[in-house]
Amino acid sequence: MADRLPSDHEAVETRRVEVASVGRTDRPRIELPADLDVAAGDVIECVLDGEQYHARVETTLDGEPMLQHAADNRRLAREGDGENRLVEWFADSDCAIGGSVHLDVVTAGYTYGLRTPGSRVVYTATDSPDDSLASIADDLGE
Repeated sequence: MADRLPSDHEAVETRRVEVASVGRTDRPRIELPADLDVAAGDVIECVLDGEQYHARVETTLDGEPMLQHAADNRRLAREGDGENRLVEWFADSDCAIGGSVHLDVVTAGYTYGLRTPGSRVVYTATDSPDDSLASIADDLGE
């Protein structure tokens, strides 16, 4: 059974991360801490102010991990296709390029939340799937 965890719970680690732009556009990218338990190409659950989506971890030109696209499901996130929910979330927030947002580590390596500073979110924390089951699911999704 999944646990419900508020963003201010002691089990949720909160980090402040920078919002940069994708190239010279006004589209946001979230620069992730280098010591986060993710690697380029990983597809993670990405909760945006309480709404669950999926995102593929990409890298900046300097090789640092970042997010620039969030999608409705794992397949769309893996392919970088579908509506970009990260752009929608950013446009609806009061955050700005060059500013920061809060990154909540809900389940390390699997579920991360982004929220505007000062907001409180309740997450549904689940265990990450078994690696062999995840790879089978990825194979079926191709």
